[in-house]
Amino acid sequence: MSKFQKQLKAGSKFQLKDFPTHIDKISPEEAKKELKQVRKDIANIQEVMYAHNKYSVLICLQGMDTAGKDSLIREVFKDFNARGVVVQSYKTPSFKELQHDYLWRHYIALPERGKFTVFNRTHYENVLVTRVHPEYILLENIPGLSNVKDIPKDFWKNRYQQINNFEHHICQNGTILLKFYLHLSKSEQKSRLLRRLDKEDHNWKFSPGDLKERKRWDEYMAYYQETIQHTSKQQAPWYIIPADNKEICRYLVAQVILEELKKYKDITYPDLPPDIEKHIELYRKELENEK
Repeated sequence: MSKFQKQLKAGSKFQLKDFPTHIDKISPEEAKKELKQVRKDIANIQEVMYAHNKYSVLICLQGMDTAGKDSLIREVFKDFNARGVVVQSYKTPSFKELQHDYLWRHYIALPERGKFTVFNRTHYENVLVTRVHPEYILLENIPGLSNVKDIPKDFWKNRYQQINNFEHHICQNGTILLKFYLHLSKSEQKSRLLRRLDKEDHNWKFSPGDLKERKRWDEYMAYYQETIQHTSKQQAPWYIIPADNKEICRYLVAQVILEELKKYKDITYPDLPPDIEKHIELYRKELENEK
């Protein structure tokens, strides 16, 4: 993965046009085969991490509609013990959630020590969808904002900083944070939306709202670029994953996760307390001699 990882990581000078939506350095067939072993390796690390009980892992997935987030979660975490991973999908904030600041619903869903949590859409919706639809900010009932025109020029820059502070805080306290933007081309999104209409068992996935948001594609791309530029930091970089092919996309995400977790050499099974360890043979004999 080292041959991919550097080119997938976004820096402060990130430009979306410099990152492809498809790569041909690996075939879909090879990616699908390799994923089977990679996800087993991740699951094995998670078992040790659960016993170690010091780190947690937060996986953030962002991307346009049809980018493949749901199927990626299913395929990458297929070999996990169910106790080890929680998937949190974010939709329009509820009334209760809007009674708190915008990060509250994300903070209370952070992973426990020893576990993984996947955010399917993330706290970044608050600087992406709300940029395209600034009227949504008014629903947060922030003092001094009663009209879109009231939103100050530095509002979004401040929000980027708030998000950076949030992520820095959780990383300092033992959360391993990995952020993935599933980079889908507009033409591939069109094909996937058409498949939703053509396949009867996929019709339920389609919403007319998808077409309305698609018309604002260029706005979304501009705001994704700006957001990633401001929030891809050393402790929490963004990885830009080519998403036009789902098999390749899943493999690349899984491999980045594996390579990052391998860096934590201190994640090991805990030692037995000395008073238990010195009596191991006694416990074994007791069980063997049990009538």
